[in-house]
Amino acid sequence: MAEPAAQIPFDSTPSLVTRRLEELLGRTRKAAESAGTPDLHVRLERLDRLATAIADHEQEAVDALAADFGHRSRDASRYTDVAAVLEGIQFARKNLRRWMKPERRSPQFPLGLLGATARVEFQPLGVVGIVSPWNFPLYLAFSPLVGVLAAGNRAMLKPSEIAPRSADVIAKIVRSAFDETVVSVVTGGPEVGEAFCHLPFDHLVFTGGGAIAKHVMRAAAEHLVPVTLELGGKCPVVIGRDANLAEAAGKIMAGKCLNAGQICLAPDYVFVPEARRGELVVELRRAVEGMFDGLRENPDYTSVVNARHYERLSALREDARKRGAEIVEVNPKNERFSPADTHKMPPTLVLGATDEMRIMQEEIFGPLLPIQTYRNIDDVIQYVNAHDRPLALYYLGPDERESQAVVSRTTSGGVTVNDVLMHIAQEDLPFGGVGPSGMGAYHGREGFRTFSHAKAIYRQAKVDFLGKLLRPPYGDRYRKLVRMMIDRARP
Repeated sequence: MAEPAAQIPFDSTPSLVTRRLEELLGRTRKAAESAGTPDLHVRLERLDRLATAIADHEQEAVDALAADFGHRSRDASRYTDVAAVLEGIQFARKNLRRWMKPERRSPQFPLGLLGATARVEFQPLGVVGIVSPWNFPLYLAFSPLVGVLAAGNRAMLKPSEIAPRSADVIAKIVRSAFDETVVSVVTGGPEVGEAFCHLPFDHLVFTGGGAIAKHVMRAAAEHLVPVTLELGGKCPVVIGRDANLAEAAGKIMAGKCLNAGQICLAPDYVFVPEARRGELVVELRRAVEGMFDGLRENPDYTSVVNARHYERLSALREDARKRGAEIVEVNPKNERFSPADTHKMPPTLVLGATDEMRIMQEEIFGPLLPIQTYRNIDDVIQYVNAHDRPLALYYLGPDERESQAVVSRTTSGGVTVNDVLMHIAQEDLPFGGVGPSGMGAYHGREGFRTFSHAKAIYRQAKVDFLGKLLRPPYGDRYRKLVRMMIDRARP
């Protein structure tokens, strides 16, 4: 059994916090250098330890998530923050031997004919920092960690202070599985997070909001630390002209109601053909009623995480109302909701939303859903392209030509066709953003490669007449060779 990882009390001065973090990073890096590159067996063992520790703490994790949110669906948590991570570990274990194999490449002609070889080997980067958010605390801490460990690295994790009980469970899981010089967890508030992001990691992963990401990038730039950023954004849903609205509504509201919409990939706004808006509203209501027999005491419906986020969502809703939007609360039993005793907020449709409203300017991250209409699919594509590139885009409908037009003529981190969210559940697909929704990707093979250095290795042929030919003093044979290379390149 591994030695327990040290819990560092970060209730000290900023300079002391920084020094202790630097000491921990230094010990981790020194241990990595002393041990050398871990082989397949070591990497698989570390993944096994992580899987076992997560499974052993399943109930504790689910209880912590519920406590941090005030209420969070325990059944949903078991999938999103436990089973989904274990699926990623299983996929990595199954494929890791293949990922680690060096890739043969072709030496420049005619060197290969003379016995030269070229290959790419994937080398661990070193120590990777992971800053994870509160909305899926375990998943967004451990999912990138799977790729980090598969690539042979060590890691330091900084979970969000907004979900402190979940952060404690993350630390407990890590302590039960790893020595602190393999994986460690650092807890604390924003000042700890800031000091963490200034550390000279070999790579830094940050999941969160775009405004904070700018500070993270500035901090990482001090040491030229490469970053992977997963930032969310306003993910559009495009409903095709011939879509089955009952099916589409069920999928949209399942995605919007999961975690009460507090998901970076949640449907943020919907485009529906103008003539079908009324029909869609009816089907969205039916979809919610079919999933939830009441909301207030329903164990499957999650609360907004805290008062601050509840007030932010309320302000978005009220701003839209004041600017002329029609607010349609989907409340199957007409229950009363008050932030005084619960932070649950019913799913709410916002009809007639315009770009002047805050709800169309900011990522919603809650159970509010603006509905926009269109007459021509080209107008939808133009609208999406005129705004920040989203983390995800969703198209629902049977028209393959229309679907291809939306997918190929827009840019987003990922796409799910005829559903929502599901591309993140595919371990063999990269997950990441583009532009303001992020940079870099992980999951599966892409995670392994993101956290690896692709080292180019060339071995010269034993017969090195070409190398000698390319050295001074230059003569006619050299000039003929260079001329041939130039002429061969002409189209």
